[in-house]
Amino acid sequence: MNPTIPYNDAQTVTLAIIAVVLPFAAFVVNFLLLDKSKISGWVSALAILGSTILAANVFFKVWDNHTIHLQQVWFTIGATKVQAGILLNNLSVLMLLLVSVIALPVHIYSTAYMKDDEGYSRYFKYLSLFCFSMLALVVVDNLIMLYAFWEMVGFSSYLLIGFWFTRESAIIANKKAFIMNRIGDIGLLTAIIILYTQFNTFDLETLFGDKGLISLSNIANGEWVSAIGSIPAIWQYIAFGGIFLAVAAKSAQFPLHTWLPDAMEGPTSVSALIHAATMVAAGVFLLGRFYPMFNQAELTVLAVIGCFTAFMAATIALTQNDLKRILAYSTISQLGFMVMAMGVGAYASSLFHLATHAFFKCLLFLVAGIVIHQMKHIKDDNNLNIDPQNILHMGGLRKKLPLTFIAAIIGGLALVGFPLTSGYLSKDGILIQAFDWSDGKAGVLKLVPYVALLTSWLTAFYVARLIVKVFFGEFRLQKMNPHIHIHMGDGGWQYKLPLVFLAICCLFPVFSYSPVFYEDAWLFKGFLPVNHLARENLYHVIIPVLVVILSVVVMYGAYVVYVKRNSWSFPQTGSLYRLSFHEWYIDKFYNLVIVRFVMWFSNALYWFDKNIIDGFVNLLEKIGIALAGISAWFDKHIVDGLLHLIAGIVQAIGNFARRFQSGKIQYYLFSMLLVLIAVFIFKLIWT
Repeated sequence: MNPTIPYNDAQTVTLAIIAVVLPFAAFVVNFLLLDKSKISGWVSALAILGSTILAANVFFKVWDNHTIHLQQVWFTIGATKVQAGILLNNLSVLMLLLVSVIALPVHIYSTAYMKDDEGYSRYFKYLSLFCFSMLALVVVDNLIMLYAFWEMVGFSSYLLIGFWFTRESAIIANKKAFIMNRIGDIGLLTAIIILYTQFNTFDLETLFGDKGLISLSNIANGEWVSAIGSIPAIWQYIAFGGIFLAVAAKSAQFPLHTWLPDAMEGPTSVSALIHAATMVAAGVFLLGRFYPMFNQAELTVLAVIGCFTAFMAATIALTQNDLKRILAYSTISQLGFMVMAMGVGAYASSLFHLATHAFFKCLLFLVAGIVIHQMKHIKDDNNLNIDPQNILHMGGLRKKLPLTFIAAIIGGLALVGFPLTSGYLSKDGILIQAFDWSDGKAGVLKLVPYVALLTSWLTAFYVARLIVKVFFGEFRLQKMNPHIHIHMGDGGWQYKLPLVFLAICCLFPVFSYSPVFYEDAWLFKGFLPVNHLARENLYHVIIPVLVVILSVVVMYGAYVVYVKRNSWSFPQTGSLYRLSFHEWYIDKFYNLVIVRFVMWFSNALYWFDKNIIDGFVNLLEKIGIALAGISAWFDKHIVDGLLHLIAGIVQAIGNFARRFQSGKIQYYLFSMLLVLIAVFIFKLIWT
């Protein structure tokens, strides 16, 4: 380790490492010792509790203090030494604390939610591995380790999404998520290779620090010039494209967003973690890490795509009836807000919204888990053929699940961005800075903040629709089946405690003493850029007022339409409804065009491999066999035949000569006489 680092900093790094390793230790213990034991859940919960305590300690030591960077040589290739270590700055310690704080109530909740599942122990193994991967991702200091843990986060989510692997839909969902994320991973790997080629280092601080190599580089005369050398400028744009693919895949941005709604096939408690502070948060975190390398054109791309994703997902959520699917599209929409915020320069607001969103989205998924769990019990107890996640079967549950209802209201208001909630502060900052950014822009860029504002009102509607259909009116399932047996409740303390904790964290005092001004939030100040705009224009007054007033009108409209039904109602037909209900037909397009083309191309390659490549190989095999046969015949009949002929001649001569070697003297004298007579006769003839 670096011997020059102060003792207190070294101690802080040690605490951070232990916080990261504890979930992995729980995974190992559960894997080796508690394969079928219910104790495994509490081992994982205690491990994440320890991580939370240590992460909080690290946070208070590092936040708004100096950066701590501790590293050592990992390996050497030639003259290149690759360092590996821990990087603790505001972004690292925020994510370290956020992941562990969100994971803790999910673990506690899961001990009750999964208690009757046969895969209970396996679930907590995967969950601990998932948390370890994400915690490690946010504190590592080099691109190689970041990529390794990026892959581990994807692999862990693959295991959890397909947790119920006996269901065909779960297998399809986790394969879809895995393949979509592989596209992003190829992009990230490409960007890493380009960055190393340009700067000859994998070190994040050296690359992206305040005076890092990225800040000292520039594009001039078609070249990307750095302190190390220069390469064609096109590689900088390719690197950005790779990073965007990685972000789009992990954080479910258009066009790689379609895996996330299908990922609801995993347990609801897993969905809470994936949608709040782990899997999907990794993409926005990556943007935060790589942010200094983006130029204005690239930031504009982020702003436009983020805004479009937010709007598209919000419109889809308007007509969905699957409770978890509505929340999934809500997550995609809110992630779009975060990416858009990065694009318009609202770096601090983007990370602020990432943190606030983690709490209210986790809360809403845990609420959904309780509702679905109770609906499933009713289904099983009464042998009903219903989908327990379909909100059309629900209604009036506020009386049967009072605490769950209150938690849903708080989480829903925070998602809408209602005053006195944390969501109001973070979304307020994004919208205001989006309007500030649009000043001076022309064309379609001028529409970005207005589309974002419209998306906020759409959010108010689909949230109100969800809460009204689930908790207000009559219990529609009982109305259709009057004789069914119903027993519902909020559950034990393992359900209630996480809801209460997360609901409190959705309120503004957790982040700011001011319920109105987002600039006063401690988290916002921690990422405040030097050139931040103060409250100096009407946007800072008009935007919050417009959002709140119209959101209230929209929510009341949803209540009137779906509960009172005494005025007007939305048509369930028409092109716009079908566009929303069928999720903009994007998945259908992928299946009919891209998947079909890939399958056709794969089959074509298979045919080519089987008939051309294998045919050519088989032809070579037959030619080889034929030549071998000819060679064997030639060897046997010609080569061996010649040798056998010579051997036969020698043998014949030997046999012939052997007759004269009988060992009897009289035969030898007789032979000599014959030879002499023969010589004498030949002499007489020739002379």
